[in-house]
Amino acid sequence: MSTTILSSTFLLTVLLAIGLFFFIKASVKDRTQVMQLISQEPIDSLLAQLQQYFTQRSYKVVALDAAQNQVTFAGFVRPSWFLAVFLTLLAALGILCLVLVLSFLFPQVSLLFFALELLSPVAGIFYWQKAGRQEQVSLKLENTQETENLITVTGHRDELSVLRETLGWQQIS
Repeated sequence: MSTTILSSTFLLTVLLAIGLFFFIKASVKDRTQVMQLISQEPIDSLLAQLQQYFTQRSYKVVALDAAQNQVTFAGFVRPSWFLAVFLTLLAALGILCLVLVLSFLFPQVSLLFFALELLSPVAGIFYWQKAGRQEQVSLKLENTQETENLITVTGHRDELSVLRETLGWQQIS
């Protein structure tokens, strides 16, 4: 192969490896959002329903402000086995591509480059150590009208979407 083809392939492979690195890094990024929901139920019923929901999801009440109708729940979010394995496989494929290009560029030491494959489990280990963490969900209940209550929820975006779907409340955009 010509040097131009190998050089351009190497450059593209390095750019893809950089993208893979940032993809793996983003897998543990904090994704806290604020969502506002509307419910027709009374505040006392809402608080009981929310406490039951979060207790079922292994959250515990860590702060309660009755004067402001504000509750903070905390719970441990476990990392996903599937995502850890998936990230390890992606890293293995990305490193394999880089190794193949490097072995074409430097054929005299091509077997040494295959030792880089041993680094692929680092991606899964990184995810596993960083993704398992304490998450907090903060709720604030407000009366907007006589028949409607506004619930402001701050927490992880996946937890908020499951909450909205499970309890069937309408989201304010």
